Amino acid sequence: MMLFHKYKHFPQMLFLFKTALVSCSNMAAPKQSLFKKTWRWTKKILLWMFLTSLLYIIICIWVMPPITITQISNIFGYGLKRDYVGWNQISPNAKLAAIASEDQAFPDHSGFDWDAIEHSLKPRKKGKKTKIPLGGGASTITQQVAKNVFLWQGGGVTRYVRKVPEMYFTKMIEWIWGKKRILEVYLNTIEMGPGIFGIEAASQTYFGKSAKNLSRAESAMIIACLPNPKRFTIKPMSRRVAWRYPQIVQQMHNIEDDEDIQALIK
Repeated sequence: MMLFHKYKHFPQMLFLFKTALVSCSNMAAPKQSLFKKTWRWTKKILLWMFLTSLLYIIICIWVMPPITITQISNIFGYGLKRDYVGWNQISPNAKLAAIASEDQAFPDHSGFDWDAIEHSLKPRKKGKKTKIPLGGGASTITQQVAKNVFLWQGGGVTRYVRKVPEMYFTKMIEWIWGKKRILEVYLNTIEMGPGIFGIEAASQTYFGKSAKNLSRAESAMIIACLPNPKRFTIKPMSRRVAWRYPQIVQQMHNIEDDEDIQALIK
C-alpha cells in the first residue's frame, strides 16, 4: 500500500511531461518556420540582385552608365559636367597616362594586383606619416571602375562594407567587358575636377580641345589630379599636380614600348 501510495501520481506526472514536450516542440516550430522563410526570401533577394546586376553589366558593354552615385552626389554642390566619347575619340596619350599613373599591371592582371595589395598591407615604417590606410592605395583601374560605376565613394566603415560588392563587380567586368571597355569606361566616368567627369569634359574645360587631340603633357596633367581632383586642381595648377605630372610623363616613356600596352591603347 505504501508503495502504491508513493507512485500513485506517476501517471499524472507522465502526462504533464508529455504535454510540456509537445508545447516546446510547438514553440520551436514557428522559430524554425521563420528561419526557413527568412532564408527563402534572402535567397530570392540575392538571386534578384545578381540577375539585375548581371543585366546592367551586359547592357554597359555597349551603353555608358546613365548616371553614377558619385555623379549624383556632386550635382548639388559642384554641378555635373560630362561628355561621354567613344574609344577612338580618346587620345592614346590619355590611355597611356592612365595606365602609367594608376595601374601599370593593368594589361596583365585579372582585376586585382596582388603584389600591390601585399605591399600595401605591410606595416608602415616608424616616423613615416601617411593618410593612406593599411591596405589602401592598391586599387587597380578595374577596381576603380567597379567602385565608381556601380558603388559609392567614401572612407571609414563604409569603405570596408563596399569591399565585398567591389570584388564581385571587379571580377564580373573583367570577365564580361574586357580590358579595352574597362579603360574606356574608366576614362569617361572618373572625376577629373570638381563636378567634371570624364576625359572629354576635362579636356574641353582645361585645354579647350577634344580628348582625341590631347598631348602627352596635357594627358598627364589631367591624370595627375587623381585620386583627389577637388583638392589637386589642374587650373590653377596645384603643387601636387605640378610635381606629379612630369613623373607620369616619364613613366609613359618607360612603359610605352610594352607590346601588351601598345595593343591595348590602339
